[in-house]
Amino acid sequence: MPRLQKNDNFIDKTFTVLADIVLKILPTSKEEKEAFCYYRDGMSAQSEGEYAEALENYYEALTLEEDPYDRSYILYNIGLIYASNGEHVKALEYYHQALKLNTQMPQAFNNIAVIYHYQGLKAANKQKFEASKAMFDKAAIYWKKAITLAPNNYIEAQNWLKTTGRIKNID
Repeated sequence: MPRLQKNDNFIDKTFTVLADIVLKILPTSKEEKEAFCYYRDGMSAQSEGEYAEALENYYEALTLEEDPYDRSYILYNIGLIYASNGEHVKALEYYHQALKLNTQMPQAFNNIAVIYHYQGLKAANKQKFEASKAMFDKAAIYWKKAITLAPNNYIEAQNWLKTTGRIKNID
């Protein structure tokens, strides 16, 4: 099962060795250890642009992982892959599933906002201004949630919210 490390990056190799050590000493079930291995292999494949392989690993991890917090990160990473492939509807589904399990994921709120903002821009370019405004309003809702959780992040989103009059101050 373990994925062969194609990347000779010292940090990646170090992470893999440390993760293997932690897995051996932690008092976790066989299923939890397997789920983590699939998750780790999914992250490795994803970082190398091997999205089909990453998805296979993430889906397998989901069948084994029971912890809602850990499942939220698996779902989030699946959303990342779909978003990077332009499958925004699927990406939104997975980001929302991740948020149902873990409401403290500013990165998921941000990514949802980015998709809605992109859809707003596309609608505006097609002169569909009502649809554009609706998408921008949705983006604002999700960016506000992301910023609330991580006030020092998402500076561009904060500036967009201010310049479009969707927020006065962010505190």
